[in-house]
Amino acid sequence: MFTATPPSSTGPQPNQPSDGKPPQSADNVDAWNEAELEDESLLKNGEATALIGSMLVHLIIILTLALVPLREEVDNEAVVLVSPPEYEREKIEMIDKVTYSEVEQVEVGANSDAESDMAEASAERFAEIAEIPNPITLDPTELGQIEVNKMFEEASAPLDRLTELKGKVGQGTEGAKGAVDRLTYEILQSLEERPTLVVWLFDQSGSLHRQRREIRDRFERIYSELGIAKKSEMKAFAKDKSEQPLLTSVVGFGSNVTLYTEEPTDDLEEIKSIVDNIQVDSSGEEKVFSAISSAADKYKGFRRNLGGNGPQRNVLFIVVTDEKGDDSNMLESSIGTCRKKGIPVYVIGVPAPFGREHSLVKYVDPDPKFDQSPQWAQVDQGPETYMPERVQVGFTANFEAEPVIDSGFGPYALTRLCYETGGIYFTVHPNRNVSRKVNRGEIDPYASDLKYFFDPIAMSRYRPDYLSQQDYVNMVRSSPLRQALVSAAQMKPATGLARPKTRFVRMSEPQLVGELTSAQQDAAKLEPTLVRMAQTLEPGMKARQGEQSLRWKAGFDLAMGRVLAQKVRTETYNAMLAKAKRGMPFKGEKNNTWMLSPSSEISVGSKWKSEAELATKLLEAVSAEHKGTPWALLAQQELSVPIGWTWEESFTDLAPPAARNPGNNNNNNNVPTPAQNEKALMLKKVPKRPVPKL
Repeated sequence: MFTATPPSSTGPQPNQPSDGKPPQSADNVDAWNEAELEDESLLKNGEATALIGSMLVHLIIILTLALVPLREEVDNEAVVLVSPPEYEREKIEMIDKVTYSEVEQVEVGANSDAESDMAEASAERFAEIAEIPNPITLDPTELGQIEVNKMFEEASAPLDRLTELKGKVGQGTEGAKGAVDRLTYEILQSLEERPTLVVWLFDQSGSLHRQRREIRDRFERIYSELGIAKKSEMKAFAKDKSEQPLLTSVVGFGSNVTLYTEEPTDDLEEIKSIVDNIQVDSSGEEKVFSAISSAADKYKGFRRNLGGNGPQRNVLFIVVTDEKGDDSNMLESSIGTCRKKGIPVYVIGVPAPFGREHSLVKYVDPDPKFDQSPQWAQVDQGPETYMPERVQVGFTANFEAEPVIDSGFGPYALTRLCYETGGIYFTVHPNRNVSRKVNRGEIDPYASDLKYFFDPIAMSRYRPDYLSQQDYVNMVRSSPLRQALVSAAQMKPATGLARPKTRFVRMSEPQLVGELTSAQQDAAKLEPTLVRMAQTLEPGMKARQGEQSLRWKAGFDLAMGRVLAQKVRTETYNAMLAKAKRGMPFKGEKNNTWMLSPSSEISVGSKWKSEAELATKLLEAVSAEHKGTPWALLAQQELSVPIGWTWEESFTDLAPPAARNPGNNNNNNNVPTPAQNEKALMLKKVPKRPVPKL
């Protein structure tokens, strides 16, 4: 219990004794008690206020502390840097000035006439998310034929090679020499690690004559670049001087595999002489994967660990070919062998035609004694995917077949080999031009007849699925859209109304009806194929919105849009002819001709109108969402011609033309005599040889 004490004073107060004692009268006592009670009440009120204030302050402090975490949250994804123990590190000499350029120059150190922009559809290690997400989850035991753990246990390759699991695809160059210049850089990088063996594998077909010559002339550049590298005291040169840092072997392949260098050599003149004298194989076979497997077995000893400090040498394979290879059944074993030995495979090849297996190559006889006029030969250069993913449909009203165009990538098997072994596939075409159409007259000898090329950077987002055959099939089966597209792409091409009869002159009613009936019969032959294609593609429509791959979505939308457009054109063409057979009066008195012209109007049926609208919507989406790609190009060409038809009338003069009088005043003095003609023909006649199998 709190007790109140009256205030004290140093001097006497009025009505109070000097000794400080309170007066003894009743009035004084009552006054004193009232003052004491009043003072006690005031004190109690002040203490209550202080107590309440104290409680509020403590409550605020407690609430504040409750909002502050007692311990720091742990970020499981944070990167923790742990300093390694101090130790003396070996100084690594780096080559700082050796690089490669995309523009060819005559001076040493420059590298190529490739385009400045190259697509690098790189491995997933370059990005957290792969360029083409895989929509299905596969059993790891089914992925390819390579067991990862076993590969690391048995491989003789250094770890830095094994981590380069994925290579680069879609590297476009205008010539083989540009690819060789880039490969020079790759060889120098390999020499920085250790001595290197480069194995050149040449296709012996006649169509590779010019490329072999270009590469032979470029060999000197490799050794010139080595002069630069030698001055920089690379590791390979810092070792025993008796050990050649760079060795070369040459292998040829056609129907058989030929080893031209029993032992690897560093003699430049010997290498050039071998390449000059490679015999042409006219069998038409290219056993490229057999050659790769044989070379891997032949030179596996160079990858052995001899001194405990890594393999004896790096080994690089460089394949030069203009076809896809006839023994792709050996692809998986070739990939397994090269990965196990740590051998990257580089290919100087050709672009695969978009969605096609074949293309035409401009062949000119390499011997000038024979006729030098160009001949066109069919060559197997595609497709860029394991199975066809492009539905082949002709165009209507512009009288063109589907153009053969660049896919942006090489043929599937060889490109996948490069991709899986950490190499590079170079798509070489001397007439590459991404800004306009390339006409046939511009095509260089031994080059394929491709009309259009595409920016490799734009195409890098549309990289094919480089899966094993079984994984590819499983991936396709898992998606109704992909399964529908692949099934339709395997059907025979639908020509559509490539050259429909659109002009009908009325000389008599029976004659007009007969011509209309004949045109109907021609169209009726095309309808079943287009109907089956549309029915095959139909199940994929429900899966369109869920498709994540740009490549598959563009492929399906283009296929469905084009097939529907061709189907509606063909069926409405037939319906418009039937309408004319029932009789249509001419508005003009003199008019006697009916002309069927393309039109955006569908006037013969609501079903066809809705299908035409869907086709237009799909094609416009492809054109807008996939600019700068083969799919957008074909969609734009399809949209350039309206889907429907309309009748227009005109007049045709049926009177026969007047006979022309040739006259007798022709001057024939300058006409060569038969003897002169024969002599001129004999002088111009040059022997001509048939095109060998390419």
